Amino acid sequence: MKIYLNGRIVDEEQACVSVFDSGFVLGDGVWEGLRVVDGHPAFLEPHLDRLFEAARAIVLETGLDRDELTRALYATIAANRLVNNAHLRLMITRGIRREPYQDPRLAIGQATVVIVPAQSPHDPAAAERGLKLFTVHVRRSAPDVQDPKINSHSKFNCISACIQANEAGADEALMLDPHGFVATCNSTHFFIVRGGEVWTSSGRYCLGGITRANVLKLCRDNAIACFEKDFSLTEVYGAEEAFVTGTLGGLTPVRSVDGRQLSTALPGPTTRRLQALYEQLIRADVASRTSPP
Repeated sequence: MKIYLNGRIVDEEQACVSVFDSGFVLGDGVWEGLRVVDGHPAFLEPHLDRLFEAARAIVLETGLDRDELTRALYATIAANRLVNNAHLRLMITRGIRREPYQDPRLAIGQATVVIVPAQSPHDPAAAERGLKLFTVHVRRSAPDVQDPKINSHSKFNCISACIQANEAGADEALMLDPHGFVATCNSTHFFIVRGGEVWTSSGRYCLGGITRANVLKLCRDNAIACFEKDFSLTEVYGAEEAFVTGTLGGLTPVRSVDGRQLSTALPGPTTRRLQALYEQLIRADVASRTSPP
């Protein structure tokens, strides 16, 4: 693959950063994952909104504005001839530090900007099989500990949750909030369907998911009752359907949670309807896009 690295497109073997880079030594940076559909980055504006809001929150000068980052994304798409079944990971760190210590004033020069492309072919069989989730002991933190609204490079809480889920033989970790209510998964957002209603967490302890927001809007626009609310694992175990949302997978049905099989065949009727609506939405988004000059 061809990697975007600080204004250049280079072969992946040449895509190297310093051992003193802030992202390497401290996880000091922000990132976005973008799905490529019909040769365009889908839902680009909300992704850039989230990126720049997070960068502002941690006082990180990105070095490139929105138009420049957009051109960099399209340059990476073109260099790799990406059309579908692909994604981009856009990463911005505080750049090289004089010494490998926490103080951001040790950073010298400009931010490090990297865009890594990858092929991500869709596996219909896996989607039909559904995901197995396992509730882990690692909790989502409150904003005064590590604000979940910042999509930072510092993801060890999610990695730790993923490790526990892996050891339990699950596909993804289900994480609770500090009060014991369902919050989110380690890399996706979690929804259940009860009595024809779509529920997801209050959103206070999870990243502001782009796909999550799109699904909630689709529900409201199509007369599907939906609620952002606190709910417990007992209510999850009694749900008719469950699914997760994410940039790469869109909506993926869940087969079981903590060994409890969900009662509806996969994908359930509400999940299937939302999958179709989401596919229409993402196609409409990219159809309106043109490559920048």
